[in-house]
Amino acid sequence: MILKFQIPLPPLVVQHEIVKILDTFTNLEAELEAELEAELEAELEAELEAELEAELEAELEAELEARRAQYEHYRDRLLSFNETPRRSGGSL
Repeated sequence: MILKFQIPLPPLVVQHEIVKILDTFTNLEAELEAELEAELEAELEAELEAELEAELEAELEAELEARRAQYEHYRDRLLSFNETPRRSGGSL
């Protein structure tokens, strides 16, 4: 029964036109996909760069604050040397 069923096909010229149209759509799809992938990659790279920059900036600020506190500590100790009791020295 299935063998007797006929499927109508368009003429060969029309089939070739259909193939050309489908190939055009396939190529357009591939181009769009490549463009989208490039855009997404650029956006991701920009986001990662911004996150890294923010993280490094925070680390740098923390390091600078620690150095500033260290500087102030030693500066205060050096400037207050008169307040430090002195030992009478023996002979060298």
